[in-house]
Amino acid sequence: MYRLHESTVNELQSLKAEFKDQIQEKEAISEKLYAVQEKLSAEERRKAIEHELVNLEKGAPEGDKHFEDKKSYMKENIRGTSVLGTSAILNKSGTLRVTQSAQRATIAKICEEVGLQKIIQLLTSEDSDVQIHAVKVIANLAAEDVNQESIVEEGGLDALLTMLRSSQNATILRVASGAIANLAMNEMNQGLIMSRGGAKLLAKTASGTDDPQTLRMVAGALANLCGNEKLHTMLKEDGGIKAMLGMVRSGNSDVVAQVARGLANFAKCESRAMVQGHRKGRSLLMEDHALEWLIDNCNTTSTSTRRHIELALSHLAQNEDNARDFISSGALQELQRISNESSREDIRNLAKKMLKSNPVFQGEMRLGRQ
Repeated sequence: MYRLHESTVNELQSLKAEFKDQIQEKEAISEKLYAVQEKLSAEERRKAIEHELVNLEKGAPEGDKHFEDKKSYMKENIRGTSVLGTSAILNKSGTLRVTQSAQRATIAKICEEVGLQKIIQLLTSEDSDVQIHAVKVIANLAAEDVNQESIVEEGGLDALLTMLRSSQNATILRVASGAIANLAMNEMNQGLIMSRGGAKLLAKTASGTDDPQTLRMVAGALANLCGNEKLHTMLKEDGGIKAMLGMVRSGNSDVVAQVARGLANFAKCESRAMVQGHRKGRSLLMEDHALEWLIDNCNTTSTSTRRHIELALSHLAQNEDNARDFISSGALQELQRISNESSREDIRNLAKKMLKSNPVFQGEMRLGRQ
């Protein structure tokens, strides 16, 4: 009986140990199963979001080429010209206006159902197709002022800048640049973009591509940044002005128009700061040979580009420290022509005012008449 009892106790202990091992194994299996289920669930959610984003992209009225640039208005506000060149066209068509309104509603619905944060998270996806769908939605959202603050708060700006820094995908670079151009309409965002190296990244993107659509987006972003005088020194030091002037190599009329707009923004802000006493000295644009480019392109066939160039020259002329550059480069003669021939009365009047108020110009013109 003793041996039987001892044997039974040993067997019981063995069974207890085996049972304990099985319990632990079951718990481990349960944990693995839960992890797999979570992973599958996350993948299903990701695919669902991707599917919605694909459907959203298919609903874009302009197709892939213009999907990301619905509403990016320039800082100069010259009769509603779009920073990326499509708004004026869209506004002329009632059908497109209705379609655009429907698309905005679709975007809002997607954000409500999926959540802006999740869409922004997809910007860092390892799948480039998912990134493209997501960045197009973000770019469209960024075109609306009401969405910009949320995009920045949720990390959208940082994700877009990371895309410029690391992506080799041409579509991603193009659309991300367009999204940054839209965010750069806001003064607070402009400071954030510059403080996080945005101008350097935009310049790097421009130097690495010959695609006119990407250059158009980059030029639009830099042109918006030119509308903030507080950022001018940093913008120049980070290569933004040089990059803008370098982009005209493409010969694309839309790119050239954005460059001209950027220079007009820069010159106008600079002259305003000078009048208010915030700035003194020769224009920063003189150091990057922007004046020569403006003179060379004064007779462009593009009405909007010519108007921006005329505006830039008129504002640069307001700074008396630029007078010698105007005389030596031939810009004074262009200013005289603008005062008589510009299609815009306000620009003609501004040019005339600069000619009359600058004693150096007056002296040079008297010598020319003798």
